Amino acid sequence: MEMSHRSKEFMTIASEAEKDLRDIFGVPSDYKVLMNQGGATLQFASIPLNMLGTEGKADYLVTGQWSEKAAKECNKYGTGQVACNTKASKFTTIPGKSEWKLDPEAAYVHYCDNETVSGVEFSYTPDVGSVPLVADMSSNFCSRPIDVGKHAYIYAGIQKNLGPAGMAVGFVHPSYAGGEHELKICPTYMSFKTTADNGSMYNTPACFTMYVMGEYLKYTKQKGGLAYWAEQSDKKSTMLYSCIDGSDGFYCCPVEKSSRSRMNVPFTIKGGNEELEKKF
Repeated sequence: MEMSHRSKEFMTIASEAEKDLRDIFGVPSDYKVLMNQGGATLQFASIPLNMLGTEGKADYLVTGQWSEKAAKECNKYGTGQVACNTKASKFTTIPGKSEWKLDPEAAYVHYCDNETVSGVEFSYTPDVGSVPLVADMSSNFCSRPIDVGKHAYIYAGIQKNLGPAGMAVGFVHPSYAGGEHELKICPTYMSFKTTADNGSMYNTPACFTMYVMGEYLKYTKQKGGLAYWAEQSDKKSTMLYSCIDGSDGFYCCPVEKSSRSRMNVPFTIKGGNEELEKKF
């Protein structure tokens, strides 16, 4: 896009995109909306750098490869404590809260709302008491209504359901938008405070990505908001799971039914028959 990001025209595009994000997702007025370059993977580092504070440790619910990577990244700047880990079951389930080992003195609790590779999805917002809650919603963002106010920070790479790759949207509680918990080693460019204070334009933003996202947000409003996409997601996933479950074992979904994702439906053929799966 050959347009200055400081121009009146683009500033209108950016402000409309933020307003539509707030309207569609019900973002509380005191929360800051961040539009970060680098996608969700860069947020794995940004979160501990901005939120660990003096606690120096955080809890991670590891239910798939992405939450596992997030926990490992936290260990570069503090301690990423694994409150639960389902790797032994090949990430095919989400354990109940009674199985989580939560630390009441953790700086935050992080979870991945939907794991793309393993195909598990939280059907509820985790209850972690008074500890701030952080969510990676990259792969199911814009697929259903969410309770932003229950989270200290929500982030999502928009390439799954909202626009081109290269940017992550963030909704951050005011307690973490002022730099009070920011580590001294946090790069200026990754600072929540710097991003918020500069309206996500500390440097040239991903202009075309923001434009496309804005157009999709307008379309979402026209279709009736997140309730529409939730209905579509339920319809599509139900059709797939019904076909799998009704195939008399020809197809099989390894994920526990209560943890099944509406976004990603993994399955095997004849219990993992390599010859048949290759043909498929």
